[in-house]
Amino acid sequence: MLIYFCDTKTNVRNTRTARVNMKKDSTYLLVDVSVLPEVFSKVIEAKKILSKGNIKAVNDAVKEVGLSRSAYYKYKDCVFPFYETSRGKVMTLFFVVEDFSGILSSIINQIAIAKANILTINQNIPINGLADVTISIETAEMVTDIKDLMNQMAKIEGVRRQEILARE
Repeated sequence: MLIYFCDTKTNVRNTRTARVNMKKDSTYLLVDVSVLPEVFSKVIEAKKILSKGNIKAVNDAVKEVGLSRSAYYKYKDCVFPFYETSRGKVMTLFFVVEDFSGILSSIINQIAIAKANILTINQNIPINGLADVTISIETAEMVTDIKDLMNQMAKIEGVRRQEILARE
């Protein structure tokens, strides 16, 4: 896993704002988690637990991952998983699917579970039993990362291929 890390001089109070209003005079790094102190990956774990909604209280989330509340609050606005840099973006997903009833519905259901907003859907006419599908989504409200969503799509019966075609 990679972590997107901002310098601690940034005094941003809201993680959504932090992603949008990254200061140009701050230093940002893309660092492999294996070289960072464990506190950073625990902050990411706690944030992920909270974003899923199963645990609502910060206190309970930090207890579950073995982190102090003070460490969580110190770093929560400056440490992000790499996939969160795609939050709030428009992404175009491409699929090759088998031609049978309900496959597009299964794909759309997975997108709905992830709480991505579907902007466009284009399905070509099937040729030799396979159809190309392109779906554009907006990722601001997603509750899962794009990698997990694509892994779920790969498990759908009849999905032969899936990939991220473009990111805006």
